[in-house]
Amino acid sequence: MQHQKWVHWVAFGLGSGTAPKAPGTIGSLAALLTLPVFAWLSLPWQVVWVVFAFAIGVWICDQTVRDLGVDDHPGIVWDEFVGIWVVFIAVPLTWENIILGFLLFRIFDVLKPWPISWLDRRVKGGFGVMVDDLLAGIIALAILQLWLLSPWSATLFG
Repeated sequence: MQHQKWVHWVAFGLGSGTAPKAPGTIGSLAALLTLPVFAWLSLPWQVVWVVFAFAIGVWICDQTVRDLGVDDHPGIVWDEFVGIWVVFIAVPLTWENIILGFLLFRIFDVLKPWPISWLDRRVKGGFGVMVDDLLAGIIALAILQLWLLSPWSATLFG
């Protein structure tokens, strides 16, 4: 029982997934609070952390899905934490980048355009819970990086 408590607590985003409304958004906002520590890591360690957090997430989400008997309980938000960390790999932490990265991630996570929707429908268990948010984070990261490389980002927020 003790094992289940900490596994569920982590799967529920250290408690942020227990929010009665919009737990995915609340979990994503909670993940933003960890960004100063994440940004302190060098790029290789950011990648190592994301891979580790994803792997642990597959296990804890799989355990929680089985214990709760629900395929993707809305309170399971560890996947949002990992997705947010992916978005901010090698991204300077400015208010503009945090807001844009958060919005991009939430748009892709909520709307689930193809191929995210395909993964969401077909892949189940802990891996299924995690992989669609991983892909949403990768797509949001790519768009954010393209934005940061564009001449418009400097002129708009400069």
